[in-house]
Amino acid sequence: MKQMTPQEKAAIVVVSGLPAPPGVGGVIVRRWDRDAPRPPGTLVFVDQEGGDVRAFRSLPPPAAARRIRSAEEAFAAGRETGSALRREGVHVDLAPVLDDGDGPLGSRHFERPEFGVAFARGLAAGRAGACVKHFPGLGSAAVSTDVKPHVPAFVRESELRSFRAAIAAGVPCVMTGHAFYRRLGRFRASLEPETYRLLRSLGFDGVAITDSLDIVGNRPRYWPTRAMRAGADLLLFTSPASARSAIRQLLPLARRGELDDAARRVMRFRATYLAH
Repeated sequence: MKQMTPQEKAAIVVVSGLPAPPGVGGVIVRRWDRDAPRPPGTLVFVDQEGGDVRAFRSLPPPAAARRIRSAEEAFAAGRETGSALRREGVHVDLAPVLDDGDGPLGSRHFERPEFGVAFARGLAAGRAGACVKHFPGLGSAAVSTDVKPHVPAFVRESELRSFRAAIAAGVPCVMTGHAFYRRLGRFRASLEPETYRLLRSLGFDGVAITDSLDIVGNRPRYWPTRAMRAGADLLLFTSPASARSAIRQLLPLARRGELDDAARRVMRFRATYLAH
């Protein structure tokens, strides 16, 4: 950490779409750019949930989460997916969805939460990292946050139990969502300090990443700094231009040492998956 420059610290807490700015902590690969060059020595993330939500359509899992019927089947699907992704140079799957099954994501929801936890355990068995989502849970939302900019929801104890079970199983990454929860504050969850306090209170010591900060249009410029000050470790952007802008905005925080804890967790996370 002492040898890192402020620029390096600001970049390492950002995940970008391709082509990515120099020094980012990770890149996200999507269906249309999965064969594009990737920066060497950088974590590679992908959405490979199953069914239609697969950046690599030829790779498992072929079935959507809703079609899985047992924890054993979920574990096997996760293990096969993890192994296939690692062969493609992917380190982290932004999956599984742990939101309650009555939520707005349809077939992306597992029938039972323990199936999602089993899928995450299977990814680890296949040497890929799982990133469970969308904390603290979208089950109570009427629509997906991909569809509308302002989606209200409420914190459910049932969903917190699912995330706690995943944390107890050793998941290294949790994605925070963009819904608004009155219990957490007036901002969307990914920007609220109470979201990250709640997550850490469940025993989580891994990397907390925001859902894509490019999802919501006309986002304020302060989002990157607010998310980091709230407790995020990684900021996800699908747009390289947004990632570059975020790095510039984070430089003052990096100079004051405000990114050190997040950068340390990200470096530990990277070491786990880049080592093999």
